[in-house]
Amino acid sequence: MKLALSLAASLAASLTLCAAVAAHAQSTPKPAPGASDPSFSAWSLAQQCGQKSDNAAQGQCVGAVRGIVRGYQYGVLFLSQRASLADADTKRVSLCLTNTQVSSIVDDFLADAKQVNEADLRRTPAEVAVLGSVHAHHACS
Repeated sequence: MKLALSLAASLAASLTLCAAVAAHAQSTPKPAPGASDPSFSAWSLAQQCGQKSDNAAQGQCVGAVRGIVRGYQYGVLFLSQRASLADADTKRVSLCLTNTQVSSIVDDFLADAKQVNEADLRRTPAEVAVLGSVHAHHACS
């Protein structure tokens, strides 16, 4: 339950950032690959990332997680350059990932996903779950 509340708070910050980025954007960006795919759920990503002996699945998992995190970081950078946010607000939505390996982000995501029931994972977009997990473990303070 604590994890769900923590993820909810992180997701609220992420959604606030996303809304602000959208409001300040001059043109509509194309969605990331898989972002509009309803099968790209937290459950499907966790299944893929959990296949440790399958190199193709691991490559796709790492690519998806890296893309989600980098896309979010570019969104924070874009917002900070175009909106006047207090430093505390920018820091609150930023990720502190210096010297953090993608494999550790994947491991954190898998551990967090195991604490959520399957039905909720199937309804949760992979992007939301990954960013919630990353914010829970690597938020700047």
